[in-house]
Amino acid sequence: MIISIKEVRNFIISILIPLIVGYLSNVLSRLLSGISTSTYYSQLIKPSFAPPSFIFPIVWTILYVLMGISAYKILKKGYDLSKVKDAMFYYWLQLALNFVWSILFFGLDLRFTALVNIVLLIIVVSIMMYKFSKIDKKAMYLNIGYLIWLFYASFLNYFIWMINR
Repeated sequence: MIISIKEVRNFIISILIPLIVGYLSNVLSRLLSGISTSTYYSQLIKPSFAPPSFIFPIVWTILYVLMGISAYKILKKGYDLSKVKDAMFYYWLQLALNFVWSILFFGLDLRFTALVNIVLLIIVVSIMMYKFSKIDKKAMYLNIGYLIWLFYASFLNYFIWMINR
């Protein structure tokens, strides 16, 4: 099997998009709050199940890469197909919600609003995964860890909001 330069380029772009979105969200959050997200996180009162701050960039990098690979697999089926356009709508929507979460939580100190955002994000990711499963099951499976992490992050968001009110 020969892979074209165009396919390699599309694969790399598909991975870079969520990585850049996550990075830009972090940068904007830092600019709005005046401190790094890891410093902000370290200053919060956290529940016992909260991980140390160094875990987040590792987990998010892995999840963004898997997210990008899953989008690539869907786009490979042909963007002209209505089911691909429909599935990708939910992909872009969840990416936008993902981008906004850090800004709400860290940048604007709106932890309850961030909680509402993450609940919406879970719903949209679930819909996206369902849509992906109708096109390419492997693309859907690549997002299972993301969904599990979002559930964990939503509980963490809830308890941090409650403890730090």
